[in-house]
Amino acid sequence: FTSLMSVSQIGIAQIPENQRMLGKGILVLTTAVLISTFVFQLLHKTETISAGFENWQPVMYAYLVWAIGLCWSQVLIRGERGKRALFVLPAFLFTIAMVIFPLLFGIYIALHDWNLSSFEGMKYNGLDNFRQLLGDPYFWNSLLNMVYYVAAVLVEYAIAFGLALLLNSQIVARKFFRVVFLMPLMLSPVAVSWMIGKSLLEYRFGPVAKFARYLGWDTPAFFSTPGVAKVSMMMMDAWTFIPLMMIMLLAGLQALPKEINEAARVDGASGWKHFWHIAFPLMLPVSVTAVLIRIIFKLKLADIVINVTLGGPGGATDTVSSFIFREYRDRSNVGYGTMVAVIYLIIIIIFITTLLKFVEKGMRKVT
Repeated sequence: FTSLMSVSQIGIAQIPENQRMLGKGILVLTTAVLISTFVFQLLHKTETISAGFENWQPVMYAYLVWAIGLCWSQVLIRGERGKRALFVLPAFLFTIAMVIFPLLFGIYIALHDWNLSSFEGMKYNGLDNFRQLLGDPYFWNSLLNMVYYVAAVLVEYAIAFGLALLLNSQIVARKFFRVVFLMPLMLSPVAVSWMIGKSLLEYRFGPVAKFARYLGWDTPAFFSTPGVAKVSMMMMDAWTFIPLMMIMLLAGLQALPKEINEAARVDGASGWKHFWHIAFPLMLPVSVTAVLIRIIFKLKLADIVINVTLGGPGGATDTVSSFIFREYRDRSNVGYGTMVAVIYLIIIIIFITTLLKFVEKGMRKVT
């Protein structure tokens, strides 16, 4: 490693000083042009200054100039190492263009009063949208619903683990059942919402509703009562994504060393003891990965809710994503909807980061 560092330092030292200074000057100049163009246009759009461009195209041109200057400067400053860096820079620049810029533009929109049904267009209103969010009971209701939806992942995990254990055992037609249990994952959530929510659970003519009436439930409305509607929504979403967790857990079970299982059987550990003291601890890394991925999918839950209940009744099944959708589609409130999306993104980042740290500490104690 030390020899490689010395070789790279020698390579950089061999580059003429005036060439390196030229590269640094190009990088500084193009960066200054990009920052000044962006700040100038931002001040104009927030009506801080009157002068400015008609649209954001000059910022895009400044970004392209900065990208070219960055690539050119790396070759001038670092020589051969700079040329190798050119293979990585396109991905870096693409990430900035497709992730960073849209995020900054979203924050910019969130600071404006922009309703598509208004003829006045965008108006800068600072943190007014954030203050409105703090006092919006519908937003807090949807955020509370997300707590219930995320907590339901633990139940889904238990079911998925049970199915994985079943499919890992020597049962009749094991391959057939593997395919059958994976079928819900092959369907689109929109198709599931129409097939189950709008057809099977339809309270007038749905076969499930008819069967419920046969059992004595006079008004089997699965989406009219808040509690029943929320549980029905959780069950549809779980039916769609439990196979994803199941297949990950099944792969983990099949990857367990056979020697450990055989030694456990010799020692008399079978059934519940084998699962709790051997299989479950060894499966913790896979289990954590499956649960985290499922939580990420759960935090994006919207399509089933939008197609079946649109958040009703009275917001009982609402998620933050479906709430944002209604702000855009029904109220045409782009500014406020974007502010909700930005705040929800911050909440997700904080939640996932905290959860990962907590899981990491827990895994260290277990291992």
